Amino acid sequence: MTLAQPVSNFARAPAIADPVLRVEGLRTTLSLKRGAIRAVDDVSFSLGKGETLGIVGESGCGKSMTALSIIGLLPRPIGRIEAGAIQLQGVGDLAKLPERDMKRVRGHHVSMIFQEPMTSLNPVFPIGFQIDEAIRTHQHVDRREVRRRTIEMLELVGIPLPEARYHNYPHQMSGGMRQRVMIAMALACKPKVMLADEPTTALDVTIQAQILKLMNRLKDEVGASILLITHDLGVIAKMAQRVLVMYAGVVVEESDAINLFARPLHPYTIGLLKSIPRGRPEGERRARLHTIKGVVPSLLNLPRGCRFSDRCADVHEPCRIAEPPLAPPDSGGDRRVRCWLHHRPQKS
Repeated sequence: MTLAQPVSNFARAPAIADPVLRVEGLRTTLSLKRGAIRAVDDVSFSLGKGETLGIVGESGCGKSMTALSIIGLLPRPIGRIEAGAIQLQGVGDLAKLPERDMKRVRGHHVSMIFQEPMTSLNPVFPIGFQIDEAIRTHQHVDRREVRRRTIEMLELVGIPLPEARYHNYPHQMSGGMRQRVMIAMALACKPKVMLADEPTTALDVTIQAQILKLMNRLKDEVGASILLITHDLGVIAKMAQRVLVMYAGVVVEESDAINLFARPLHPYTIGLLKSIPRGRPEGERRARLHTIKGVVPSLLNLPRGCRFSDRCADVHEPCRIAEPPLAPPDSGGDRRVRCWLHHRPQKS
């Protein structure tokens, strides 16, 4: 299957010789009353300098938990990193850093744009004070210089009259302006890696386009890399050079954006792409929207074998016996896929 949009509209994926961020075998566990679950199960990937890597999948697939594991903001005391390494260039393994050291890294070397700025910004402090605090925590500069940098950041993200807006409270700003404040705060100390968790959720289409364009421009200006978490494949197409598709805590496909949209391999990825609403010629009836049958399995009761087997139209016997590896397909290439349709099952 192919998208109507020509693949030439996608950015080419850069080669990753010296990644800024490398995640290896990450396993994140949540201890719930009903039992312990692996919200992130053996996830590995690399992020190159200046690259945007998209993570896409349904709610509950482990996208946000992956980001929270990287930045050290797992819900306590139920969340913990059970295994794996998170290597940040120039810092070391974030998974093993004590919290006092992680506080120095968070916001300085790696920062996060959260999904809903109204719940992430403190309602009782002006937005200028909150950006000031991020700079004061990591930069040894006087109060006047901190204020100058904050106003400079507000101007950089396109907020009009930044000197006046410096004194505004979050409720005095629109949703789009609050999201720009979150981006200004995330970039205030020029981090190496920016984690963006659904950065355009709840924004109208026009504001979404402005925010995405802004993120791309600022990424180029400050040289940051972006890990973009979203369920919106349209956002992925506009922003990402490479894509991870996650399902039930695991990566089921990894590819550059061009090949993922032009020739998806995993049945789950194919289903996601088919579910994108299409335009229709004038006079034709709107086609029924494609859906993936069934629901995401509970992480407390995963099916035997492939985690997608209960919903897959192409399921066959090996799928219900053993989980396939995440590896290059039998046809070769730089991609990775977790599917027996593309691997020869090993004989026992």
